Amino acid sequence: MKLARPPRRGAPETIVALIDVVFFLLVFFLLVGRMDATAPFEVTPPVALTGADLPGGGATVAIAADGALALDGAALDRAPLMRVIADRLAREPDLRVRINAHAAAPLSGVLPLAAEIEALGASDIVLVVTPGPP
Repeated sequence: MKLARPPRRGAPETIVALIDVVFFLLVFFLLVGRMDATAPFEVTPPVALTGADLPGGGATVAIAADGALALDGAALDRAPLMRVIADRLAREPDLRVRINAHAAAPLSGVLPLAAEIEALGASDIVLVVTPGPP
């Protein structure tokens, strides 16, 4: 009895070329795509006026590195500070409030303070910054 040999298979197709194409596509989309979330509307960030003279007048709130507060050179706790600013805003609606925070002061203490002052009715709040090296 003679058995028939199965037909010989050809060499298997190599998928190395396909893997190269997929790798190049992956790299292409990683380089071209944006990795950050974009807003569904246009956002124009504010412009800082570094090097300009600090506007005069108004009230200056100082924030120390440890979070201590002062108003025009007098140390105050947060509640009395807000009362004094509210009284001054009642007398001077166009009062300019400058916030001068220490570089080591946490931002989580500066921004809520600015929001509270704005909620009191201050329309002109200036954050004092020091320009970095050019």
